[in-house]
Amino acid sequence: MAAVVLTRHGGLDALEYRTDVPVPSPGPGEVLIEVHACGMNNTDVWVREGAYGSETDPQAISTWRRGRSTLTFPRIQGTDSVGRVVAVGANVPETRLGERVIIDFSLYNRDDDSLADIDYIGHGRDGGYAEYQCVPAENAHAVDTALSDAELATFCCAYLTGEHMLERAAVQPGERVLVTGASGGVGSGIVQLCRARGAIPYAMTRADKADALMDIGAEAVIDRDSADWVAAVDKATGGQPIDVVADLVAGPRFNDLLRILRPEGRYTTAGAIAGPVVELDLRTLYLKQLQLHGSSQGRRSDFARLLGYILDGKIKPLLSETYRLSDFHQAQSDFMAKDFVGKLVVIPDRHYG
Repeated sequence: MAAVVLTRHGGLDALEYRTDVPVPSPGPGEVLIEVHACGMNNTDVWVREGAYGSETDPQAISTWRRGRSTLTFPRIQGTDSVGRVVAVGANVPETRLGERVIIDFSLYNRDDDSLADIDYIGHGRDGGYAEYQCVPAENAHAVDTALSDAELATFCCAYLTGEHMLERAAVQPGERVLVTGASGGVGSGIVQLCRARGAIPYAMTRADKADALMDIGAEAVIDRDSADWVAAVDKATGGQPIDVVADLVAGPRFNDLLRILRPEGRYTTAGAIAGPVVELDLRTLYLKQLQLHGSSQGRRSDFARLLGYILDGKIKPLLSETYRLSDFHQAQSDFMAKDFVGKLVVIPDRHYG
């Protein structure tokens, strides 16, 4: 089969498009998926670059999970797969053959809903940048929707991450949420997910992307290039307090986000595209009695809510562009340039067009 194979940590040349990769066989409790589309995510880039650092050295070459990584090379990345079940392993009913499915990319490794020992498809095992992939049967969820395969492939990783961020911060109806990096996959997802739970999202992004964010439910848009974020947010809200900051940016202006929060406000993060090492004035944290939440992926219960939102039409796909799997280098280059709103999706060549 054709697949994009990550051969090592490094630049784009560490990714090879091959047509001689063996088609995997489903083991017990697994299904074989013919992949029709797979969305792109920041974790693909960070894992390729080994950019996760360590707890003692932020510059160390390290992958997701850091000191307990399950990544081995070669690895097929890709978390957001959509396709059809074409074979089943032992203990999986043959009635599942032919199902159209969306893949929950999380490997929970526990029977409960804990995230204490979590991994993901595309890291601990091969993912969806291929014509076929094997996944645990429980991760392949049947879907009946008029959305296209490429549209469905915009949801899983980004929206599941966003939903868990909101759940960790216990976002309630009527609360105001500031979303940084709002034009990306996770950020634009959070804007919609806030509306789905009755919260009021304020989007921080580039000024030229403001209309797109307003179209999906942002109450107002704050220009990320504003000289004074605190004043800009206060103006956008009409002086109303921000209850939660959902941050995907971090970087040198991190402390401004804590200043924006109301007393007893909550900060939640699942990314740091402007820089993971930040300056924190602990006095802001303790004098305002703030809560800080780190978040990654999501629980089974989060995915169940997400799937319900999709099927009920409460959230919509933001598909910016599709690419052939064989054009993967161009796709990831465009992804890293961030000149789009929503998601980019790759499609195996035989299903493209």
